[in-house]
Amino acid sequence: MAILSKYMNKYTLLSRVFHVMLFIIPVHTACFSQQPALKKNDYHVAAYVWPSCHNDPLAQKLLWPEGIGEWEVIKKGNPRFEGHYQPKQPLWGYEMDNDPKVVEKWIDAATDHGVNVFIYDWYWYDEGPYLESALNDGFLGAKNNEKMQFYVMWANHDVKKNYWNYHKYGDDTSLLWDAKVDWENFKIIVDRVINQYFKKPNYFKINGEPVFAIFSQEKLMQSFNNSEEETRKALDYFRAEVKKAGFPGLHLQQIYGGGWLLSEEQGKQISDRIEKLGFNSATFYNMGGRVEDYITYGTNSIKIRERWEQAMKVPFFPCVSVGWDDTPRFPAYGMKDVVHYHNTPESFATLLSKAKEYADKHPGQPKLITINAWNEWVEGSYLLPDMLHGFEYLEAVKKVFRDNKYEKY
Repeated sequence: MAILSKYMNKYTLLSRVFHVMLFIIPVHTACFSQQPALKKNDYHVAAYVWPSCHNDPLAQKLLWPEGIGEWEVIKKGNPRFEGHYQPKQPLWGYEMDNDPKVVEKWIDAATDHGVNVFIYDWYWYDEGPYLESALNDGFLGAKNNEKMQFYVMWANHDVKKNYWNYHKYGDDTSLLWDAKVDWENFKIIVDRVINQYFKKPNYFKINGEPVFAIFSQEKLMQSFNNSEEETRKALDYFRAEVKKAGFPGLHLQQIYGGGWLLSEEQGKQISDRIEKLGFNSATFYNMGGRVEDYITYGTNSIKIRERWEQAMKVPFFPCVSVGWDDTPRFPAYGMKDVVHYHNTPESFATLLSKAKEYADKHPGQPKLITINAWNEWVEGSYLLPDMLHGFEYLEAVKKVFRDNKYEKY
């Protein structure tokens, strides 16, 4: 702990200078229907869950033969520069994310610290589900899952062979999976998510409408001949099936991988596409603006968020990233590819307080804040406790959303 204290003290001054500039306005009440009661606040703090660390049959066959999922790659992380923290060391060990006993610990830790929604990455490759056991067996099998809301992000994207395990495939960049689906599979997906997930009492809804997020608008449109009209037809089918199931409607959320400073023309194009396809809201998976210095990264992300919010005709929700270090996946990556300067729990808490301020300044929309991520060990972005920081990142969430320690700055 002495080493940790020395590390934290080194960056305390700059981190505090960054957060004392913040100003949080009073909380307003947002109306949600069919939601579990929230404790102490009306914020929905949602962390992305990357469900790769269990033995998925398709993954074992094509990616991670050891039967421990992506832990196989994470354990092989190696330092690329002095002070580089690799491999990541989970405080609770290399546990399987589809084990309900493990997820019960997750849920308790999350809800005790102010995280009250999990967004599960969800895939459909080779005409079937991929990595689905983490949600089906892990989360839904956890005895305490009613404490936690959840929703699904359809995360399909093209996957090159060496992207998720270069130790196995080396320089082979040929396509392992194409993310497109056909109409038949799309209808299966719609039926599956409605009946397996939407009907759960703790599925996250806005105004009674189950929220379904889509990561790749591009691959969705490719599935329907790159046609806005055909894609809208597919999404209208989805909406109609949701209403048949007894819900007032479907809340479609577009999730972009990471933002950039939009030009006026880009903003109009993106906003028009969102409107034509009928999406109801948007956010990021990564907050955007990544550089080596976390404080600059955060400052960039706020400017990016402001630009996107101005361009959107639908609610745009803030995203905060814990950090970034995906060197375990890429042998050539080095210092410039890692967020490492000032990457501390205190700086993270500062950015969370800015996201909270943003939510308070938009009382007409749900107070939803997304966090990248709950367990992205392989990308160096996780709230789960590790051997370096312990529970400090979770404590940062608690400070902002439960203890209101940043309320008066």
